[in-house]
Amino acid sequence: MRIRITAAAAAAAGLAFAIGPMPDSTGEALAISAAFPGSTADGDCAVLAPGASAAAENAVRAACSQIGVWYTWGGGHGDQPGATYGHPDGVDPASDHDAERLGFDCSGLVRYAYAQAVGQDILGGSADDQFYTVHAAQRFTPDQGLGPLLPGDLIAYGNAADLHHIAVYLGAGKMVEARESGTHIMVNDVRLGGDLFGVVRINPGPVQGQVFSTWGTGVWSHTQPAMDSARVHAFPGPATVRVGCQKHAQSVTAEGITNDAWSFLPDYRAWVTNIYVQGGAWLDGVPACS
Repeated sequence: MRIRITAAAAAAAGLAFAIGPMPDSTGEALAISAAFPGSTADGDCAVLAPGASAAAENAVRAACSQIGVWYTWGGGHGDQPGATYGHPDGVDPASDHDAERLGFDCSGLVRYAYAQAVGQDILGGSADDQFYTVHAAQRFTPDQGLGPLLPGDLIAYGNAADLHHIAVYLGAGKMVEARESGTHIMVNDVRLGGDLFGVVRINPGPVQGQVFSTWGTGVWSHTQPAMDSARVHAFPGPATVRVGCQKHAQSVTAEGITNDAWSFLPDYRAWVTNIYVQGGAWLDGVPACS
C-alpha cells in the first residue's frame, strides 16, 4: 500500500524522514509509530499464535529477519528471491531514492519469506499473483475477520481490478509488511475495513489440478460462462491459473477468434473464455463440468 505523506504534511505532523540510510534508533521508531499508529520498527515480529504449519511459521521468521531493511519500489524481484535495489515509481517523491536502497517491496518480501521457508521460489510476481496463487490452500473474506487466520497467511489489499498490497500475518492482529517508500520493513496492526480484499493461506506442496497460462491484458473473469455476467477479476497480464473444468456455453468473439468453451478457475471462483487460456479451443486433459 502506498500512503502518501508529503514533506509538508510530515513537517506539520512533526515527523522526520531522512533521505539517506536511517540508523536504527529510538527516534526512528517513534517517527514510524507516529506516522503509522499501531506500528513498531523492530519489536514483536514473531509467530504470535499457534496452529500454523511449519512452512508458514518459517515464512514468518524469514519475513521478520528483514525488519529494518528498506522498503524499495520493485525490490525483491530479481532472478532469485532476496533484497535488490529498487527504482522510483514516478509518483511518490519518497521513492526518488529507491534506486539507492537495497530492500523489498510488499510482494518482494512475501516472495522471499516463502522461498526461504520452503526452499523454492513458489510466490514470485505481484500481490495479485500471490493472492491468486495456484498454491492456495484456503481463502478468507474480510467479513470473516481475524478469527480464522493463522501466522503465515497473506493479507491482500485493493480491489478486483488491482491488488496493490500484501503482507504476512503474525497472529494476535499483527502483520509484517514492506509498506511504502521512505520506511523500513515493520510490524503493524492488521488494517481492517477500507480496501482489505482478502486473505490466502499457502500450501507449498504439489499443486492440485491442471495448470495453464492466460494471455492478454485487462482480461476479466466472470461469475458465469457469459460475457454479460458480473465481472470477478481482471488479469492485468499473463497469469498462471488452475483450471477445474470446462464447458460449452456462450459463444465469444475476441482477438479474431470465436469460441464457445469456457474454463472454471477454482482459485477465482470464476469463469474465463478459453480464448484467453493458452492450450487450444478445448483444453486437453481438463474434464467437462458436470
